[in-house]
Amino acid sequence: LMNAAVAQDVEPAQITQHCDSVSLCFSKGLGAPAGAVLAGRREFVAEAWRARKLLGGGMRQAGVLAAAARFGLEHAEATLRRDHDNARHFAEGIQELNSPLCSVNLAAVETNIVMVSIRGDWPSPTELCEQLRAVSEEELAETGQAVSVLLFPWSARTVRAVWHRDVSARDTELAKNKLEFVARKCQE
Repeated sequence: LMNAAVAQDVEPAQITQHCDSVSLCFSKGLGAPAGAVLAGRREFVAEAWRARKLLGGGMRQAGVLAAAARFGLEHAEATLRRDHDNARHFAEGIQELNSPLCSVNLAAVETNIVMVSIRGDWPSPTELCEQLRAVSEEELAETGQAVSVLLFPWSARTVRAVWHRDVSARDTELAKNKLEFVARKCQE
């Protein structure tokens, strides 16, 4: 919700105005260690509260978590916009590679998510993710760096990359360089 609101430059309420309920997680993108909020009709929230208590949910002294969530919400626009910029930079790097291994639709990169299309039969998305995660002596010798990149094999021909507040511009550059290294090795 927050990524969509920042990308569209609108308030979250504008996106959710026609929804019966909404849940917002405060971790990852907003940077809180845990926590979420649920909004909806009073009866709906009361029933959710009751079900949570029945299942043993609840926390005592959660003020520290609430403070982290508040901080995340207060800085959401700048933080999420940075994540979007990093994702866009990664996608542009893939396009500049002009690799027969992978491509990206830049028009589809609107938030912190980049869907990378894998071309050909090898590597598969799972194999590419394994190559990006692994660190080899050859990589260390050639690039002078040991970089492990965690991406997700999304479908039969697609890999998903997601940015959050803990992924810096430097991390993004390292991930882009690692993909370039892996793509070159796959072509050899």
